Amino acid sequence: MNIIKNSLPEGGFSIVEVSNVRKSYVLRSLEISVLSDINLKTERGKLLAIMSPPGSGKSTLVNLIDCLDRPAEGQALVRKRDLNRMPNQELTRLRGLEIDFVFQSFNLVPRLTALENVLLPTFANSRINIDSTKHATELLKVMGIHNHMHHRPGELSGRQFQRFSIVPHINDPVILLADEPTGNLDSRIGA
Repeated sequence: MNIIKNSLPEGGFSIVEVSNVRKSYVLRSLEISVLSDINLKTERGKLLAIMSPPGSGKSTLVNLIDCLDRPAEGQALVRKRDLNRMPNQELTRLRGLEIDFVFQSFNLVPRLTALENVLLPTFANSRINIDSTKHATELLKVMGIHNHMHHRPGELSGRQFQRFSIVPHINDPVILLADEPTGNLDSRIGA
């Protein structure tokens, strides 16, 4: 597994630390090791890319960072909080307010307008003193798709659809995880 780090302007405290992490799954009484002695550390304001062949554990590692899973052995810290020591409710809150995920598949709700899809994460986890609709509209303007915010996903082109699927990090997460989020975009919009 290759891990590439690039510096961005901000810097600061450690945001994710993974130390000697092991994770395996049991499939038909056979234990399959997915992660073995994985170590990484990244600070706020850093860009981290994880690249490796399919089946090498990238998704499992991302699931640990996204608080969807816990390590079997070792330690995973997100914002200095030990995932193995946090109750499920606290993990859910951390994930809802501080971590967001841009999926490779679009994951938009077909019955909702594009704007409603963007606002969806704010219904469960909104920040105090933020006008979510105004903030969503500003994000849509940045992506160049605010003229289509009242359209449903089936009324959007593939590129518009992809742009809307990138916007839902409306809660201004501290950690933004992505799985090939710009694969269907031209290089200008991808940047």
